[in-house]
Amino acid sequence: MNEKSLRFRIVDALYVAMMALPILCALVIQILTKAPGEGISITGAQIFFTLPMPLQPLPITTAQVNTWLVMISILGLCLYMTHGLTVRARLRRQLLCEWIIEKTEAMVKESMGDFFSGYAPFIASILALSAFSSLLSLFGLNPPTSDINVVAGWAILVFILITYYKLKGGFLNYLKGFTEPIFIMTPLNILGEVATPVSMAFRHYGNVLSGSVIAVLIAAALQGLSSLILGWLPGGLGEIPFFQIGLPAILSLYFDIFSGLMQAYIFAMLTMLNISGAFPQDEYEKRKQKKLLKNKK
Repeated sequence: MNEKSLRFRIVDALYVAMMALPILCALVIQILTKAPGEGISITGAQIFFTLPMPLQPLPITTAQVNTWLVMISILGLCLYMTHGLTVRARLRRQLLCEWIIEKTEAMVKESMGDFFSGYAPFIASILALSAFSSLLSLFGLNPPTSDINVVAGWAILVFILITYYKLKGGFLNYLKGFTEPIFIMTPLNILGEVATPVSMAFRHYGNVLSGSVIAVLIAAALQGLSSLILGWLPGGLGEIPFFQIGLPAILSLYFDIFSGLMQAYIFAMLTMLNISGAFPQDEYEKRKQKKLLKNKK
């Protein structure tokens, strides 16, 4: 029993290390590659190197690297949470896993219906990846969700799924949808189709990036205000940014935690509503019945 318990703890420790080491790796990469600067510096994702590709060069940036590191951390978390599962829950982590699964399945069923019940793992993945990516800013790292290329990729994937389920009702029915309610609305309907992934990407990206920019500007303003008002203090006390103590941490609770988690939830909800709303279930059932009757003949 002791040997089994020791082995169990060792595996747990390995999974915990799998969660923590990618974050430490991201910190080391940032320290080694980021050039020191003075004053306010708000830049996009740093480009490490560029790979030659047939159509155009592929830049490898901090957003891509941090995304992969986040995915490794999430994998470690999943392995840790599911380690030692039993039929009857004996570990608190298993109870937490069951609660997360139940809540996610209930949310998907309520928002998308029974037909899309299998989408629970996909929605949970979106929530986890988006939330943990945004939370990287707590460590002073560049969150992948502040890069439009990352969230645009997610939005394009959702758009492909939306189109796939629209085509479930038939190609002609899909084309007909652009002419409703009247034919003259076709250009606006096409524009609205393209606007869905664009609005999803820019909403997520804009809110995360704006939070980071506001936090940096306020921190810099507080540093200048502290130097202006308390710069007369003797010794090195005048150089200490006292006004930066406390307030940036409070702002971080909103911009880095609450706002990041909220944007993950909003993106997941929009994904569910857009996919389920695009599915013409009546037309799909009619086509399904016709195929069954045709096969019987």
